[in-house]
Order: sequence, then structure tokens, then C-alpha cells
Amino acid sequence: MSDRDASSRIRTFSTADGLLAYREEGTGDPLVLLHGGFLDHGMWEAQIRAFAPHHRVIAPDARGHGASANATRPFRPADDLAALLRYLDAAPAVLVGISMGGATAVDTALEHPGLVRAVVVGGVGTSEPVFEDPWIRKAQAEQHRALAAGDIAGWIAAYVWIACGPHRTPEDADPDVVRRLHDMVSRTVAKHTAGEPDHLVPVTDTWRRAARITVPVLALHGALDNSDHLAMAERLVATVPDGRSATVPDAAHYPNMENPAGYNTLLARFLEQPADSSPRPGTVAPGR
Repeated sequence: MSDRDASSRIRTFSTADGLLAYREEGTGDPLVLLHGGFLDHGMWEAQIRAFAPHHRVIAPDARGHGASANATRPFRPADDLAALLRYLDAAPAVLVGISMGGATAVDTALEHPGLVRAVVVGGVGTSEPVFEDPWIRKAQAEQHRALAAGDIAGWIAAYVWIACGPHRTPEDADPDVVRRLHDMVSRTVAKHTAGEPDHLVPVTDTWRRAARITVPVLALHGALDNSDHLAMAERLVATVPDGRSATVPDAAHYPNMENPAGYNTLLARFLEQPADSSPRPGTVAPGR
């Protein structure tokens, strides 16, 4: 689908702080796809196509991203998502998120548990991340340097570097995926201004509270992701009562984009029987 075709399918709903945008395709049990930070629902194009024939697929743009309004007052992404699910009468839903989207999924399970049937995360544990690996701390330092210098191109380059993982350079990754990441990040950055207030309100004490999440939780890894991202997701599935993990080969922080066939296979398997399903720890999906 072209960008123009996709944008024509964007819907919005009104909140007290502006319009929030989402895509909705298909019918059946609700499957909600939550994008990473600085991206938008377009990162899920392959999953929308794959799952809409059998599920009601909902892919929102988080506040301040994509076609959704920027925040002008304090907000929590989990509350925005809860409002959307109630507006669409789409609960309980399976929440699938990568990076920031995974954090929102976990926060929603903590703050609005009645709206959630299962959770799938990638590259994240909760919304309180812990970074210790020297590689990612170096990449984050480059982002901070670029931001302080007003070097937007440098900041985006560091973002793509992190997304491609520590085992290769962006030049080694699929050029179409790199282009799509660059385009989405550029569009979101263009929505904001230097010195803009950060109205995000964090959900607190998430790691301790995660043990109370009783719905099934799957960590769906990209094999080439950074060790901290992998460790946080593994910590989450070890903390919840019903957690399991699986690995998608030939992919890093956004395995749904780099290896959609492998990612979709493991996600579909989880959706078939989320309470009892494979994959179990160590399962690897086929490559593209």
C-alpha cells in the first residue's frame, strides 16, 4: 500500500487535548499494534495486511506522533490508549508493542487491566528502562550530543543506528527498512519544536507491579537487538505469572519490519491460544 493509500484510511477521535489518529482494518478479536518512539502506525503495515483478514486490527498513532495531535497538557499514553479502546468498544484486546509501544502496552495492563487480554512486547520491559551496555550508552550519548548541537540529521542517524543494533551498521540492514524508519522519524520530529515542554507523565513502580499482570505476556525479540533491550524483555516475562519469549532471526529492534514473515508466524501462534500457546523460551521463527 502506498503512503497516500494508507493516509486515506486514517481515522481520528476527539480527546480533551486534540485529535488522536488510528488505522482500523478487519473484524474479529481486537489486536492493537503500538509503534515505537518517533515512529507511527506505518511501521505495522505488514502486520495490518497479515492479520486483518482474521482480526480487528487497530494501529494508533501515539500522541505527538504521526497524525495525532501534540500534547498541550499532562498525559499518559496508557490513558490515551484506554480512551481509544473504550471509544471503539474494542476491549479486552491483545496489545502488541515494540519499544515505546511495548511500554505503553505494559502500562495499560497495569493501569487499565480490564481492557487487556494479552500483551506482546519487543525491545522493552516496562516504561522504566535500564541501560547499562556500553554500545547503547555510546549511541544515546551521540543522540544527546546531536540534540544539544541542533543537529537533527545527526540525531536521526543515531536513532537508526540504535534500531539496526550493535551487530551491524545501517548500511548492512535492509535499505527499505532504513528508509522507512528515517521517513517516519523525520515526520514526527518535524511536528515538534526545540524547547517544547514535555507533558508526558510517567507510570511509576512498574517493575514491582508487573508481577500482578495476570494476562499472558510474550516477549518477541529481534535476535540482533541490543543486549539491554533483550534483557529487559526477558526480565518482564520472568516477572509475570504467565510469560514466555521467542526470537525472530535476521532482525534487530524492529523485527516486525525486518523479518515480517518470522514475526508474523510467532505472533499468530501466540494469538491462537494465548493462555497455553507456544512459542516457549528459545523458539526461533523462520527467516524471510
